[in-house]
Amino acid sequence: MRSAARQRTVGVVVACWGVIAGTAGPARAAAPEAQPPRAEILRAAGPRLHLAWDGADGALVEISDADARRQHLVSPNGETQGRGLWELRLRRGKDRVVVAPRQAATFRAEAIPGQPGGMRLLWERFRDASLGPLAVEVEVRLDAGAPMSRWSIAVRNLQELQIDDIRFPRIQGVAPQERERLAVPIWMGQMAIDPRRLLTGSAKKGGRWAWSYPGPLSLQCLAYYQEGGPGLYVACDDAAAERKTFAVEADAQSRVDLEVIHYPSVRPDERSVSPGYGVLVGVFRGDWFTAAERYRQWALRQPWARQSRLQRGLVPDWVLQTGMWVWNRGRSPNVLPPAAALRDRFQIPVSVFWHWWHGCAYDAGFPEYFPPREGAEPMRAALAEAQSKGIRALLYMNQRLWGMTTKSWTEEGAERYAVRGPDGKIVSEVYNIFTHQPCAAMCMGTAFWRDKYAGLAEKAVRELGAGGIYMDQACLSMACHDPAHGHPVGNGNFWSQGFRALVEDIHRRTRGAGPTALAGEGCGETWLGELDLMLSLQVSRERYAGSDGWETIPWFHAVYHPLAVFYGNYSSLAAPPYDELWPAATAPKTALALLDAKFSGQFRLEQARAFVWGQQPTIANLLPEHFEKRPDEIAYAVRLARVRRRALDHLMRGTMLRPPTIAVPEIEMDFSRLSIYAGREGGVTSFRKRGPAAIAAAWRAPDGSVGVALASIVDRELRFPLALECAEYALPSQGTVDWIDETSCRPIAAWNGNPAAIDICLPAFGAGIARFH
Repeated sequence: MRSAARQRTVGVVVACWGVIAGTAGPARAAAPEAQPPRAEILRAAGPRLHLAWDGADGALVEISDADARRQHLVSPNGETQGRGLWELRLRRGKDRVVVAPRQAATFRAEAIPGQPGGMRLLWERFRDASLGPLAVEVEVRLDAGAPMSRWSIAVRNLQELQIDDIRFPRIQGVAPQERERLAVPIWMGQMAIDPRRLLTGSAKKGGRWAWSYPGPLSLQCLAYYQEGGPGLYVACDDAAAERKTFAVEADAQSRVDLEVIHYPSVRPDERSVSPGYGVLVGVFRGDWFTAAERYRQWALRQPWARQSRLQRGLVPDWVLQTGMWVWNRGRSPNVLPPAAALRDRFQIPVSVFWHWWHGCAYDAGFPEYFPPREGAEPMRAALAEAQSKGIRALLYMNQRLWGMTTKSWTEEGAERYAVRGPDGKIVSEVYNIFTHQPCAAMCMGTAFWRDKYAGLAEKAVRELGAGGIYMDQACLSMACHDPAHGHPVGNGNFWSQGFRALVEDIHRRTRGAGPTALAGEGCGETWLGELDLMLSLQVSRERYAGSDGWETIPWFHAVYHPLAVFYGNYSSLAAPPYDELWPAATAPKTALALLDAKFSGQFRLEQARAFVWGQQPTIANLLPEHFEKRPDEIAYAVRLARVRRRALDHLMRGTMLRPPTIAVPEIEMDFSRLSIYAGREGGVTSFRKRGPAAIAAAWRAPDGSVGVALASIVDRELRFPLALECAEYALPSQGTVDWIDETSCRPIAAWNGNPAAIDICLPAFGAGIARFH
């Protein structure tokens, strides 16, 4: 035990940065009734980041940006109750126990030897005697060069206690700013405009958002900031991709809190627990792309980046050569002839993304996919004919759901292999708003389910001639609490390991049947080594989410674009279809009816987003009649597809750079909120929304050239300057600019000096790539 005098001097300023001399006081027991004297503040400071904790209980009271001279936390004014730095959720038998710092009778702090700016915080002697010798230790280390800190936590002496989760760090009372934004990598990425107001709600009741990783949260980070100003960055450096949750919460007074929830995998006899990775807390100045660049520096060094199928040259050539995807549903006459007509009419390579081919009702009868609804032989013949024309198909098969009302659910004893919650009950989900039939989530940790799904995939490829499988809900993981399954109960990364084993089995089974592509729903870094394509539908988010205060951002693409193939879009000129196997009584009269032409702007915006953000173009619900009834919209989609094929070094193999600012008018457009389920039960089905008349993104090709993708969504010419700072875009002080459009690549300008600036003239509904080299 260190002496009281040694404990009081937590540290000194070392080499202009370190732990600023603060006072923690000797280890002490808090009086149960009397208010203790106010403790002094513990401080740690680097050149650009300052942190402080309350000396009484370790509550975090300061995260300051030295460059911006901004304190990011609201001052507690001496009152830190409820601002605990961490929280433990424990179990003692069937009892649940919540442990917080204020329950510790002893708190002390000390400098970490040899770590300038390092701080160790310890909580011991908890007042609840049943917690025994439980202790919690937190270490914080400041980065010597960046405004960043790394936090770790360990829970010691659990004895008979079992741990459910650790909530750490809890960053409470984020100070308000003007133009607040919250950027979260929800699959492709989303940004909340005025998140404090959205979370507090019009009723002033407060609210909470939480996103699980790996899953809907495709990257392990988020950023809360002022647009173009100072902000907070929170991330984890977990190379094992363990389960965790990032959460943002606001109370009725609009106080915003951030926290990370960890679910460590623990053996029953383990008495000390740590997540096994750190949490990064830092400050920055900029926007979501600034945060993405910071994350990218770490992410590209991780195992999943090295194992990327695109990086290793394993993605089938037919996928890479796809010029446009047609996403249609139903029997082959509804799917393959429209794709063939598009290919023949415009001479671009077309592939098919095929739903509802199966013999069961969608979102109800899985996994009874066979026989196909039109019969095996007709479907096999249709696929063979399409393939002879160069058209290959991805067939839909959900990779984790089993309908609980199906015959096979009972006959195959599937119940034993379903995901179970902490209460031991099967985790069931209802997606189908027309039949309301439940589906069970099947456990990826069981050989039974992996074998079942791999067998179905093999049948689709070998017997039907599918080019690949779309594994719906692939980029999700779940906790399963069934000890009979043989995986760690509740936590760990067994789901990702199980998915890897499933993919290896599918490739083994289909070897020799042609290159089999595997696609998955959403984006996720931990799936880069298994999936050939990632379905990124947020380019058309308004179709299912409406106008809810969130905007789509290509955060995942900014990090991993050269390592994955992205496709997908709800972009459609027709109303959504209706499965023929759903109840006739609820079938809409408008299925596949041509949408009002006022929504054409939305269609173009969706296509433009996919183009500038580096995705393979996709059109949904295509009918041959659209060529005659909506020729301008079809021509626009084809134009973008043709430009993209001329610029694959940027738009498929390129690394995203900061999107350039372009001075174009703002316009207001009509949007349709209508998809397979959205808008079918009433509510808002259309709305108006404002946005720029053209959009842009920048890419660095492997040869070092910078391509700025530009797409107009208005029917008039647009003129504006385009200027790139040479240092930021790694450009020389002089060079040439080429213009790549659907017909040619030609030089249009040169620059000499900084910035590299040219004038752009986009024709009505025009698109192209300005290539700086």
